[in-house]
Amino acid sequence: MTAGLALTVGLAVLIGVSLGLLGGGGSILAVPLLVYVADLPPKEAIATSLLVVGVTSAVGVLPHARAHRVRWRTGLIFGVAGMTGAYAGGRLAEFIPAGVLLIGFALMMLATAIAMIRGRRAPAGKPVPRELPVLRVVVDGVVVGLVTGLVGAGGGFLVVPALALLGGLPMPVAVGTSLVVIAMKSFAGLAGYLSSVSIDWGLAAAVTAAAVVGSLAGGRLAGRIPEDVLRKGFGWFVVVMGVFVLAQQLPAGLRSNPLLWIGLGLVVAVSVTLTTRHGRRAPAAERENQVAGHGGPPA
Repeated sequence: MTAGLALTVGLAVLIGVSLGLLGGGGSILAVPLLVYVADLPPKEAIATSLLVVGVTSAVGVLPHARAHRVRWRTGLIFGVAGMTGAYAGGRLAEFIPAGVLLIGFALMMLATAIAMIRGRRAPAGKPVPRELPVLRVVVDGVVVGLVTGLVGAGGGFLVVPALALLGGLPMPVAVGTSLVVIAMKSFAGLAGYLSSVSIDWGLAAAVTAAAVVGSLAGGRLAGRIPEDVLRKGFGWFVVVMGVFVLAQQLPAGLRSNPLLWIGLGLVVAVSVTLTTRHGRRAPAAERENQVAGHGGPPA
């Protein structure tokens, strides 16, 4: 095994850990890994990532199903709708330049990272639905699937917010259900890519096996790491990866310009400041609402 292949397989464990812990993030890690470490062409990397994430998600859903953390009707409907969008996205990708796909991928990374870092709070007192409305599930599934098939990203990091933040499912249930959806959409997106892209099946099998091991480890770690710490830490990691992918698409002269990196550093610093202030204001607002609801603090 060459050093590059060994490093690729070793880092692939992180893909599974991400899926096991967060119910998403597999392709966000897999595509840069396969492009910049395994040195695959972008479209082949995206197609391979869909295979890796699909198999890993299918294995990762088993412990969630045993713990009754899967909403099967919602997941299957979302998955079928997502497969339609993912297949269309995979076929459409044939006509889009690889550089454009990578830029779209990086922008998707940054958008999902910001959503992770900021977080959202479910409205208090809202009843938890057993299953979500079919029309909402279908629409969300097609949109998320199209993005997944087109750029190989946005699976769990779009499905989990759709289920938990818009649909109101508990976070553990949203994670378990999202793995069903991700597996279905990934295989559909892969089918679309295979019409125009070939895969190194030996490399794909090695990366997939490592990711499956990582998913089992991530499942064991789930619940031992505070969700807020894990979510924000991974979010900032994805920001760094997204900036790196975007920078790689710039002309060489601009990429080596120190002013570019100074500007990016200032943007990150401002983002950290704004996010920190947002995180501090949210608990304070909750406490004020609680005090107001109880008629003020005791005398």
